[in-house]
Amino acid sequence: MSRIGKLPINIPAGVTVSVDASNTVTVKGPKGELKQAVNPEITVEVKDGIVHLSRPSDDREYRAQHGLYRSLINNMVNGVSQGYRKELELVGVGFRATNNGQILDLSLGYTHNILLILPQEIKVETKSERNKNPLIIIESCDKQLIGQVCAKIRSFRQPEPYKGKGVRFVGEIVRRKAGKAAGKK
Repeated sequence: MSRIGKLPINIPAGVTVSVDASNTVTVKGPKGELKQAVNPEITVEVKDGIVHLSRPSDDREYRAQHGLYRSLINNMVNGVSQGYRKELELVGVGFRATNNGQILDLSLGYTHNILLILPQEIKVETKSERNKNPLIIIESCDKQLIGQVCAKIRSFRQPEPYKGKGVRFVGEIVRRKAGKAAGKK
């Protein structure tokens, strides 16, 4: 039996989980509403504030999907109750970030600014303090969406290994390389 798939999902107060006839799981909570289509072979049961998932057999495909859908539903429950938050920092001289509603304006050392229109489900905030790196704070109830948006922002200027300049997560460690001068002797 799958170690992840057999774990029950506890539903916190203020969160409702429902499953319709087409096996689509809907999770509603104070932070928002999320939906996830589940393979019809995997059964989802909601009883007494606990969600259980079960599979029809021990085939490899069903074992993989059992744990996958349990993790996705658990992330949805956590997202609508607590939400997810990621912080990105811009390391580099002259790197700036500002937001105007759902439009994120990034100045990352290119000849032009990068404008990124964010989805409505995401809340963005930018902070610029003196003698500190600019921060981009992203919040959402959808873990997958927040990860995609952070990856997109990071892809505009990934941290390089020589000076460490670029967009990185707060607390991320970038492996540094020695320059050409360190190699000569």
